[in-house]
Amino acid sequence: MSNSLLIAFVMFAVVMFFTPGPNNIMLLSSGLTYGFRRTVPHILGITVGYAFMVGAVGVGLGAVFIAYPVLQTILKYGGVAYLIYLAAAIAMSEPVAPDSANGRGPMTFWGAAMFQWVNAKGWVMVIGTITAYAAIAAYPWNIAIQVGLSLLLGILSCTAWALFGTALRPVLTSRRAVRAFNIVMAVLLLASLYPVLMVA
Repeated sequence: MSNSLLIAFVMFAVVMFFTPGPNNIMLLSSGLTYGFRRTVPHILGITVGYAFMVGAVGVGLGAVFIAYPVLQTILKYGGVAYLIYLAAAIAMSEPVAPDSANGRGPMTFWGAAMFQWVNAKGWVMVIGTITAYAAIAAYPWNIAIQVGLSLLLGILSCTAWALFGTALRPVLTSRRAVRAFNIVMAVLLLASLYPVLMVA
């Protein structure tokens, strides 16, 4: 195993996991709106869903998308439509009492896991992970290493973003402040679509 390549991959993964993107923006908003405990399934769904995608693409599913480019286009525009829906839902979210059963509720484990397949930033990360760092070790150990590090960094970054949102709860106490914050998050989520739409 190349130690320099492993370090380079870890640096790439840390930057990609911890920088703002659809997942992190949604976790920030969910932490504020629903609290950390109710956001845990969302955290786990992202972490497991993304790591599974790395493994699946690494063992050959990526060849299917190369053979049938139309599937990439379907996923791209399906993801755009779903992100627009999520942005609208976030913009309309209001503070929820911990014991409240009303409202839309946070994203579920399976919803978050399935979202990874239409998440444009997720695909950029997966393609970079599999192609640029394939020589991190001999196959199939390279895939195992990439999946393992994805699980570790995923849980750390998702937890950090959700905790950040939760930490804002005592600061943003009014309904108006939470609505304003969630509207800003929704706008940022929509802004994350720009690179996707600019790619033909």
